[in-house]
Amino acid sequence: MRAPIGLRISTRRKVLGISQASLARAAGVSPSYLNLIESNKRQVGGTLLQRIAAELSMDIDELTGQAEHRLIHELLEAFADPALAGSGMGLDQARNLVATAPEVARVVARLYRAYAAAMTAADAYSDRLRADPLLSQMLHQILSGITAVRSGAEILEGTPDLRPDEQQRFLASINRETRSLGAAAQNLIGQFDQASSARGFASARREVDDMIFAAQNYFPGLEEAGAALRAEVETDGPFGEAAIVRLLARRHGVAVQRSAPSRVGSAFGFDPGARTLWFRNTVPQSTRQFQMARLLAELSGPQTLQTVVASAPLSSETARRGAARYLGSYLAGAILFPYDGFLADARTLRYDIDALSERYDASFEQIAHRLVTLRRPDAAGLPFGFLRADPAGRLSKHFPLPGLLLPSSGHACPLWAIYAAFRTPGSVVRQLARFADGSRFLFVAKAVSRRSGGFADPAPPNSVLLVTNVLHADGTVYGDGLDLADSRLDVPVGPTCRLCTRTDCASRQEPPWAPGGEEVPPLLAS
Repeated sequence: MRAPIGLRISTRRKVLGISQASLARAAGVSPSYLNLIESNKRQVGGTLLQRIAAELSMDIDELTGQAEHRLIHELLEAFADPALAGSGMGLDQARNLVATAPEVARVVARLYRAYAAAMTAADAYSDRLRADPLLSQMLHQILSGITAVRSGAEILEGTPDLRPDEQQRFLASINRETRSLGAAAQNLIGQFDQASSARGFASARREVDDMIFAAQNYFPGLEEAGAALRAEVETDGPFGEAAIVRLLARRHGVAVQRSAPSRVGSAFGFDPGARTLWFRNTVPQSTRQFQMARLLAELSGPQTLQTVVASAPLSSETARRGAARYLGSYLAGAILFPYDGFLADARTLRYDIDALSERYDASFEQIAHRLVTLRRPDAAGLPFGFLRADPAGRLSKHFPLPGLLLPSSGHACPLWAIYAAFRTPGSVVRQLARFADGSRFLFVAKAVSRRSGGFADPAPPNSVLLVTNVLHADGTVYGDGLDLADSRLDVPVGPTCRLCTRTDCASRQEPPWAPGGEEVPPLLAS
């Protein structure tokens, strides 16, 4: 969906007392075209947006309104909720609210977040009470324990002539039942705590997303720390796995161990007591090197990481742990892929992910991760969004893109290339996608998986997606051979089925939401 860039241009122009004709002349467009832009009926980007921003003495970010675009998306989620059925609120109302009363829009978004979290918890509790066989079994166990304790107590109370050994037997029975009852009650409480933890995790994930979005996924302090740590690694020889192993041993007393057949369920791990970072033999070199760099980052720069975490508005310990974990991965990327050199290589190779993987001996996902962090104001790479999905289609990781807010959870549109990639694992799938508002994006996806450790160790693939605005597609190898100016062959898509306005889509997984609050029936499968 488009953010209200046109309204911002119009408002700023009027504040400065510039006529529409004058601004159009200075920007090199016709007054009628500028009028369409200001009415939010035409997209604007690239050089034209830069010229307009310069004439209005505004930063590009002010005009594109990245944070506002995300806010619009959150409002649409709120308006699509059944609780607001019949409100008549839709995209136009969301845009106008964000443009004219942003503080009110933020309050509405915060209230909806709180409401969604409360409903998630209520649904979880309700599901457990209605259908969880384990819960039913525990309740039965508790009732049986109460009955046994009550029966024993009644015998002791009502039979005064019991022999001492009989009294002792009943007391022992009551004691056993009491211990069993306590354990069952503790398990029952734990089941409800799990639902509460799940709700807390969802809220924490949203807060971490907010931190990443506010920083535009660029953390200069971590880039500097990464450059310093890489230089320290290189004092032990050419940069690589062997040099990182030596620095981990010398600086932190950590040994790196290969082959751990006795360890089950994990491909690698760190034992802080034994000061050992271990890997199974099937773990590829790219993963070993990244995890070594990540551990080096966390052990060498805890203060740097905590400074960034402390500066973000994170309300829970879960959110702070999640932020620290993400920032540790970010710092590892800064060590392995130095900003200036990596950006230069990316431009030279025209953002060919596989070619960059070969040059840096890294995985497809690691390179994709690094590409979305090239956002230094004076030396930015092409703007990319990132998404990862598991084989069930659930989204497990995402980084937003200005102009396209990627879903943070659940499922994306089933027509997106991220799902098509599962049909040809190991091959890159590209796609020109067009949304209902006319915005167009280039999707690049690949399904990748780790190596299996044996028959009992399945290695299901994940699909990784990079996405950029079609305006930047010709700067990548993935735009070659595509008619980027012709939208007739684009794949019509939406964000998610629930928020998509295409009522004629045969690939719907759930009914769409109509602005009036009523659900629109999906097409019947033929």
